[in-house]
Amino acid sequence: MTDVPKPAGPDLEAISRNAAALAEGFGRMSASYLAPLEGKPNGRGSGGQSDEMGEMTRTLTRVAETWMSDPQRAMQAQAQLGQAFMSLWSSTLTRMQGNAAEPAIPTDPRDKRFTDPEWSSNPVFDFIKQSYLITSRWAEGLVENAEGIDAHTRHKAEFYLRQLLAAYSPSNFVMTNPELLRHTLAENGENLVRGLKMLEEDIQAGGGELRVRQTDTTAFTFGVDVAVTPGEVVYRNELMELIQYAPKTETVLKRPFLIVPPWINKFYILDLNPAKSLIGWMVSQGLTVFVISWVNPDERHREKDFESYMREGIEAAIDQIGIATGETEVSAAGYCVGGTLLAVTMAAQAATGNTRIKSTTFLTTQVDFTHAGDLKVFADEEQIQAIEERMKEHGYLDGSRMASAFNMLRPSDLIWSYVVNNYVKGKAPLPFDLLYWNADSTRMPEANHSFYLRNCYLNNNLAKGKMVLGNVKLDLKKVKVPIFNLATREDHIAPALSVFEGSSKFGGKVDYVLAGSGHIAGVVNPPGKKPKYGFRTGGPAKGKFEDWLEAATEHEGSWWPYWFSWLEAQAPERVPARVPGEGALPSLGPAPGTYVRMKC
Repeated sequence: MTDVPKPAGPDLEAISRNAAALAEGFGRMSASYLAPLEGKPNGRGSGGQSDEMGEMTRTLTRVAETWMSDPQRAMQAQAQLGQAFMSLWSSTLTRMQGNAAEPAIPTDPRDKRFTDPEWSSNPVFDFIKQSYLITSRWAEGLVENAEGIDAHTRHKAEFYLRQLLAAYSPSNFVMTNPELLRHTLAENGENLVRGLKMLEEDIQAGGGELRVRQTDTTAFTFGVDVAVTPGEVVYRNELMELIQYAPKTETVLKRPFLIVPPWINKFYILDLNPAKSLIGWMVSQGLTVFVISWVNPDERHREKDFESYMREGIEAAIDQIGIATGETEVSAAGYCVGGTLLAVTMAAQAATGNTRIKSTTFLTTQVDFTHAGDLKVFADEEQIQAIEERMKEHGYLDGSRMASAFNMLRPSDLIWSYVVNNYVKGKAPLPFDLLYWNADSTRMPEANHSFYLRNCYLNNNLAKGKMVLGNVKLDLKKVKVPIFNLATREDHIAPALSVFEGSSKFGGKVDYVLAGSGHIAGVVNPPGKKPKYGFRTGGPAKGKFEDWLEAATEHEGSWWPYWFSWLEAQAPERVPARVPGEGALPSLGPAPGTYVRMKC
């Protein structure tokens, strides 16, 4: 519900003034949008939103063609839609006559778009809402029941249809949303003027394409509000900085610990602030923690491939940890694609007799991409070729492309809710460290990203034992070290089923643990008085996922203490705490270092 009081009556002078301001603002916004097109006869060039719109059009046209090829089925589908609207008209007329009537289609109570009471109490807005829901369910049925299309095309069609349905929801527009209409009348349209100004700023920030702001990006400072755990950069090369964190305990586990974060985001998702920093908590338990902070690549890194990230990233980090601590063995954790790289590294080391990684923790990591979820929509041969052509121009994929793809996994929550808040209500988003990190995107080097898309998402070579790196064929079955494999229940990026299936690819003991929530909140879930999410344990990930889930034991609270008990049991010996910079590796500067500050 809106927090704006109902107006006594419209202020015609204010409305007129704001209408003129809107007209002027539209002119400036158009100039911001068109400016990047100057001197480009073919528009914005290759790639970008035009490619995505083209793929959406081709996919949905393919579905439409299957229905048009069978006129009888098409007429039956049209009749079903007509019947649903007849039912809606009947119930609406009954309500307008002052009588109660059951809705033609129920509203999901979890749908945040339609929580305002007038969506149900006002027959006009209820009609608009139900019309949208009827049409949405009907369109979804067309995709689900289309005949003669392959599974990948159907998956793409379902995904793109969700984007369209989220975009055309009546909750996004002033005249079809009771809350927005009240809000706009109460402010005499001033909210639209403020929103248009923010829209113009966001188009300019996106270089002519809209980059929807999700938080106040000026409200955070590294080392103060985010990336706060004290430590020192003790090593740097072209691809990464290695951070060693300052101890909080007198003794630490003898075996040091290396964290391999994804390079498609920055590492400080694991170190947002003291209250929810996994890194800070690990240090407080008595771990000597090292973290890789990947460079934000540019043209100079176009040839850095998956092997480069393994050699100059993980293996170089282990070398330097040995110099700093005198230890030849480490425990390691990999998050998301950082975990995939860690699994590749372990398979490569197993093939060559390298035994320096003694236990491994995977955080929402995929090694088998059979059930990789909606991101597979972007990973067919045609689209990968388009991405590769786009990367040839500068040698990398711009970080905003990956950010857009992740936002499209939950369009109503991560795109349109902010469009409405920012550009219609005219409210600047509140500071939120998680969304600040989400907006702090990174680029992907051409060679690395192409290898990842083709070998993992497209061909699933790692799971099939067909991936070759450094002239070595990789076999995950040769990886025998203990593995803690964490999935999260609502993960859209590394689905729980995908992580479960991947557990069987390793040759040693794998403890599969299923945490609550999603890809980020399920991982960053610290112990506390009021834990948000619990977790489930059930032994080895064997058989069907549904059977494992039914038999699993549910635990309240954070998975962190459970994990640390598992880790400590692998090597419980302790030694005096190590201070970064005081050993054989001198400090190159305080954490979080310089690479994390590099912007796109």
